[in-house]
Amino acid sequence: MGGKIIDLNNNYTMVSLFSGAGGLDIGFSNKGIKTIWANDIDKDACGTHRIWSDAEVVCGDISKVDFSEIPATDVISGGFPCQGFSLAGPRKIDDVRNILYKHFVKLVEMKQPSIFVAENVKGILTLGDGMILEAIIEDFSARGYDVFPQLVNAADYGVPQDRWRVIMIGFRKDLKIKDYEFPKPFGYKVTLREALEGLPQPKPADICQSSFSTRYMSRNRKRKWDEVSYTITAMGKQVALHPSSPDMVKLGEDNWVFGNGITRRFSWQEAAAIQTFPKGLEFVGNLTSKYKQIGNAVPVKLAEVIAGNVEAILNNRHRISKRKV
Repeated sequence: MGGKIIDLNNNYTMVSLFSGAGGLDIGFSNKGIKTIWANDIDKDACGTHRIWSDAEVVCGDISKVDFSEIPATDVISGGFPCQGFSLAGPRKIDDVRNILYKHFVKLVEMKQPSIFVAENVKGILTLGDGMILEAIIEDFSARGYDVFPQLVNAADYGVPQDRWRVIMIGFRKDLKIKDYEFPKPFGYKVTLREALEGLPQPKPADICQSSFSTRYMSRNRKRKWDEVSYTITAMGKQVALHPSSPDMVKLGEDNWVFGNGITRRFSWQEAAAIQTFPKGLEFVGNLTSKYKQIGNAVPVKLAEVIAGNVEAILNNRHRISKRKV
C-alpha cells in the first residue's frame, strides 16, 4: 500500500497505547480522529504503524515512557495486553501483564481526555468472578470517568469473523453521559467469500506451514465460503483453515481429522483481509510476526463503528459548548 493513511478532515486527536500495528487507529482515522502519538513494545508492530501513519510512534516499554512528553488529546485508546485475562490460556489474577492497564489509567488521569476506549478479551468479564473488571472500572471512576463495558461480536459490525471482545468506553464525568448504549448490530454478516474476493493465490512462504498440533486437531477449524471465519489468532500455527480446504471430520470428542484434498491455513494476507485491514497494507517482520500483529489487532471495521460513535459524542459536546458561549 503506498503512502500514509491521512484524513485531511481529522477534527479530533487520539493517543494510542499498546497500539500494535494500528487496527484500532486506522478505524479511528477513517472516521476523523487522528492518532498523533502511539506506543507499543513490539518493534515490528511499531514499524508497521509507521508505514501507514504519520503519528509519533514511540517503541518501547510503556512503564519507561515519560508521560509528560505525551501530547494532550481528545481520546486515549488501547487494547492493554490480555494474555492473563484470556479464556484461551492460563487465567492468573496476579499475571504481571494484568497490571499494564494501570499505565493506561495513569495516562488518562494525567491527560483527562474527553473519552477513552479500551479493548480486551471476553475472559476479562469472569476473571476473579468479575472482580477484576469491577476493580478496573472503579480505578477509572476514581479518576473522573463514567465507564460502560460492552461485550460485542465483531461479526455483527461488518467484520467477517466471530470475534468476541469487551469494549470499555469511558466518558469524563463533566460530559454527564450516564446512559450509554453501544451501536446496534448491522443486521447482516460479511462472508468469507466477500472478504477474500480479489485476493491473489498466496505464495507458500506467506502461509504458516507448521505441523498441526493435537490442540489444533481437537476441534473443527474450517468455515465455509458463505460463513464468517473463526477468530483470527495471533499464532500462525493456530490460524483457521481456508474455505477451499476439505471439511474436517469428527471422529470423537476433541478428535477431528482432515478430509481428502488440499488443506491449508489462511495466509497472512487473507488473515489481514478478515481483520479488515486495508488491502495491500504491508506488515514489517517475518511470517510469525505478521500473523501476531494481525491477530492481536482490533478489526478496522469494528474500530470504525466505535470511532463513529465517539466522534458523534464529541461533536455533540462541542455543539453544547458553543451554545453556552
